[in-house]
Amino acid sequence: MHNFLFVSADAALITDLAWQVHREGHDVKYYVEAERDREIGDGFVPKTDDWEAEVEWADVVVFDDIWVGSTVGTGALARELRERGTAVVGGTPNTDRLEEDRGYAMEVLEEHGVETTEHHVFEEFEAGVRHVEANPAPYVIKPLGEVQNVKRLLYVGSEDDGSDVVDVLRAYEKAWGHRMKGFQLQRKVEGVEVAVCGFFDGERFVDRINFNFEHKRLFPGNIGPSTGEMGTSMFWAGRNELFEETLGRLEGWLAEEGYVGSIDVNCIVNDRGIYPLEFTPRFGYPTIALQEESFESPTGQFFYDLAHGNDPDLRVHTGYQIAVRIVLPPFPFTDETTYDENSRNAAVVFETADRDGIHLEDAKNVDGQWRVAGEAGMPLVVTGKGETMQDARRQAYDRIDDVIVPNLYYRDDVGERWIEGDGDRLLAWGYLGPKS
Repeated sequence: MHNFLFVSADAALITDLAWQVHREGHDVKYYVEAERDREIGDGFVPKTDDWEAEVEWADVVVFDDIWVGSTVGTGALARELRERGTAVVGGTPNTDRLEEDRGYAMEVLEEHGVETTEHHVFEEFEAGVRHVEANPAPYVIKPLGEVQNVKRLLYVGSEDDGSDVVDVLRAYEKAWGHRMKGFQLQRKVEGVEVAVCGFFDGERFVDRINFNFEHKRLFPGNIGPSTGEMGTSMFWAGRNELFEETLGRLEGWLAEEGYVGSIDVNCIVNDRGIYPLEFTPRFGYPTIALQEESFESPTGQFFYDLAHGNDPDLRVHTGYQIAVRIVLPPFPFTDETTYDENSRNAAVVFETADRDGIHLEDAKNVDGQWRVAGEAGMPLVVTGKGETMQDARRQAYDRIDDVIVPNLYYRDDVGERWIEGDGDRLLAWGYLGPKS
């Protein structure tokens, strides 16, 4: 058994992984910096108020995000700890920058021979407006810097002349100009959206590669405001063409960086090519909960070996998996009055004693009673798996039927895109087979 120190240098995100490792018998300590999130995980995992004082105790330090408060910086902390001889799951300043600076991310891809869609970074709104008017087309607006975490600001244009993008840019300048340090305009590409995710041990990728499909809009049918994520469907495979033409090309660069952990790149794929959109150089949420559910080898030992470069053995479920995020009012918005009236400290009740597929987000355990914690209204993630995507959906939604929280809501269509054609298209285009 090993000692694991989990560090949330901003919001509490990694509670479920800490809980899983703790349940496997490892010694765990969990630190949460954000005062509003301090109660998250209480009663599930042991806590510490001073993570730096626990570094000598830890066999592995695990960072959950790239942010330290409102600034980018866990990569710098992780690099410093590695230089001191500590085994760390975390990034580097340059890998943090992949997420924080979208223009830099595209440069890294292009330098390693990865084709990218047309993209431009602007610091002034009027410059972006002039570009769209001079080059009419549908574009995607992606804010840069700290404000990119306000997910509803991502806008996907639909008009061929770009007029809707111009209107949105002018509205953002009035409402958000004081907080947006810039934005990227990315030429919209039609196709199947898929994220390619691998675990990197400081030298190479683990052989099992994860392919996942995000559901970012609030409502079924992919409508409504953008959220961080409402659900994910996925499967595992080997080093196929999708991997080799994206993350596989960065294997040497990541080794030079000494990166350790999960990294994914979200792409649009069609019959003409693979077009990377953005990186997640950290755990994804709720992706990591679903990945845990599909691990068939011990989670704690895998991350210990990953951090120590011990050629980790990862055995995974060979079928399909889905995760559904359970949310409460006012998610995805912030309104303290609504949260206090509908969600704060709400009891989470289960109709059966079975907790299989139930994963923690913003939850706490008070004298054996599960309760909603924090401020965001995201208490649980419920997962399912099966030999087919339909089997995985059935298991996950059957489990949700056993969860009772007043005012809960969720998307009931997670995984349907695969069944309705995304899977057939990726297979027909040849991206899921071995690289030729």
